[in-house]
Amino acid sequence: MKKKLIQNTTEHFEKLFHQKPTSLFLSPGRINIIGEHVDYNDGFVLPAAINKYVCIAMAPSETMKCKIIAKDLNEIFEFDLNEELVPNPEMWINYILGVLQQFKEKNLPLKGFNAVFSSTVPIGAGLSSSAAVECGFAFALNMLFDCNLSKQEIALIGQKSEHTFVGVNCGIMDQFASVFGKKNNVIKLDCNTLEYEYHKVDFKKYSLLLLDSNVKHTHLTSGYNVRRQEVEQGLAIIKQHFPEVKTFRNCTESMVLQLKETLGETIFKRCHFVVKEIQRVQDAVCAIKTSAFQTLGNLMSETHEGLSKEYEVSCDEIDFLVAMAQKESTVLGARMMGGGFGGCSINLVEKGSEKELITKISEQYKNQFGIELKSYKVKISKGTSEYKHPNKKEN
Repeated sequence: MKKKLIQNTTEHFEKLFHQKPTSLFLSPGRINIIGEHVDYNDGFVLPAAINKYVCIAMAPSETMKCKIIAKDLNEIFEFDLNEELVPNPEMWINYILGVLQQFKEKNLPLKGFNAVFSSTVPIGAGLSSSAAVECGFAFALNMLFDCNLSKQEIALIGQKSEHTFVGVNCGIMDQFASVFGKKNNVIKLDCNTLEYEYHKVDFKKYSLLLLDSNVKHTHLTSGYNVRRQEVEQGLAIIKQHFPEVKTFRNCTESMVLQLKETLGETIFKRCHFVVKEIQRVQDAVCAIKTSAFQTLGNLMSETHEGLSKEYEVSCDEIDFLVAMAQKESTVLGARMMGGGFGGCSINLVEKGSEKELITKISEQYKNQFGIELKSYKVKISKGTSEYKHPNKKEN
């Protein structure tokens, strides 16, 4: 699939620009094993890059003019870098314009370019296709024009692009995972300091299966920003009563329980979920280190219960997929993944059981909702990189 993506993107570039691209880049989507909705709450998260990619074919244009082609959307956007960059009604281009604006503000040596991009990262499935585009373009521009940005700077440019040009106040996890991904490793990321550590994971006789509800969402309309406001409000109340609390990380479950009435039902539920989820990430790292995969599965299922009942970012379709999976003896754990209100569930399952599981749950899902289920078996891959043909060395 990766080879086909690269081939199709390259051929499309050659057809439209009548030249070969000078560079090819691959920027992966991501999964998050555990640690949902805590990346913007100073928590720890446990993401990994996956073998679904945005492929970018690019060449300098020798002027200040740029032409970007979204192959999958069959859309073209042209502009001049000398002109002011502003958000556009065509949402897809804002992920890239926001990145270019960051380069301009940093006075980096930008020139015009032509680009074609295509993707195998499903849109709206909670696999961070937007971060893959942002970080892919930031990485590509950095390489193409020798800007000497660090990986961390590239991730932060991607995040700020989303804040400023897309209007989504996202945390750093998606961009970080896309850029820093490492094959067969999960990343324990401290979203507060951006310190991180890799943990090698060998799932042995288990694998990761994503079930796509085919219910599409965008963070802009999904209540994501509302949840952020609610937890900020909750943390402010907690700090008033417990001055030693700086972030949710040093807030205990006991503190939240003591303030149940003061916080009110909704804010209490949000804060309780966040505190518990931060602890679950620590527990999950221990489980991975000791290959205690049943424990990891249980933690994933607990996370879903919290996301559905306390953080209230799930939906009937995802709750159904998770419940059906959890009934199967071959499934160790299942939960909603991503911002919520649709997208994918992530399932830790016994290797070899995937096909039967997909067939069974697809049928149940179709009967219940009349929706076709999509599924993706994923492997943990490396992060954003320049693609070199097999006889050339990769960066």
